[in-house]
Amino acid sequence: MSKISILIPAKNAAKYLHDCINSIIEQTETDWECVVVNDNSTDKTLAILENYAQNDNRISVFSNPKSGVITALQLAYTKCSGALIHRMDADDIMPEQKLTILKNNLLQYGKGHVATGKVEYFAETPLGDGYKKYEKWLNDLTEKGDNFSELYKECVIASPCWMVFRSDFEACGGFESEIYPEDYDLVFRFYESGLQCIPCDTVLHRWRDYAIRSSRTSEHYADNRFIAIKCFYFLKLNYKNNRPLVVWGAGRKGKAIAQYLIKGNTAFNWLCNNPKKIGKSIYDVLMQSEKALETLDNPQVIIAVANEEEQAKLKNYFHQRGMVTMVDYFFFC
Repeated sequence: MSKISILIPAKNAAKYLHDCINSIIEQTETDWECVVVNDNSTDKTLAILENYAQNDNRISVFSNPKSGVITALQLAYTKCSGALIHRMDADDIMPEQKLTILKNNLLQYGKGHVATGKVEYFAETPLGDGYKKYEKWLNDLTEKGDNFSELYKECVIASPCWMVFRSDFEACGGFESEIYPEDYDLVFRFYESGLQCIPCDTVLHRWRDYAIRSSRTSEHYADNRFIAIKCFYFLKLNYKNNRPLVVWGAGRKGKAIAQYLIKGNTAFNWLCNNPKKIGKSIYDVLMQSEKALETLDNPQVIIAVANEEEQAKLKNYFHQRGMVTMVDYFFFC
């Protein structure tokens, strides 16, 4: 009852596929099955996978009759039988202890938990500062198991570095959702189902970056998709309609959040510290100064301020007012 099902969507991954599959075969944990779905590849992905499957009966290969990561994962899940579920990406690499550590942590803590680990980006060319910053932020959360505390900033669990019990996975809807970005959507549903993240201080996934990676090129992972999914789940899971809602910040993301709320007829107060905007109306909503927060009774605040120094000041400001993160205020960037 502790076999791991590793589910992999693979599209035009021939260049990196050997590294990925070999890293799975070399795992210290041996009780696993690997279900790979070829998602309409036009390179040698399918041939490479079929060769591996012929030589290791733990590997099975299927072809996606539809198209896209979500349908590939849905098909993979129907073909798996393990009690523990894990997703992997076809262009990444597993450190040899990955499955052992994830499995042991999950069995130790039991159902109702998500096992995860730290990640390490690598690339043939120098990584940008944004990736380095995201890696550090994500790993700091993972080390404490405090991932959900900053859920609305970015995806707080790496898509190819989690493991859950099959029963917990199905309870939160598994891969049934059609919402992109699918990895962030799944993490929100982990949170909604009350799963707890297990702390881990070990790098368990090597995350490859390159110019044509789908997270860089696909419309499914465009910035507007992330704003929409954050707003959707905030209104579903954390918003209290008996409390005044505030959007703090009128930059690009603040405007995108405002447009989403307006479209859904959700009333809000809009605050910023830009004197050129205060007193004017944007999308027919009056822009107010930050002092307006003091006039509101028990507000909830969505923060769309990206500057880290300003974020630190805001955290201190809210703390002094006795406000609690993920209850009273939420960082959306």
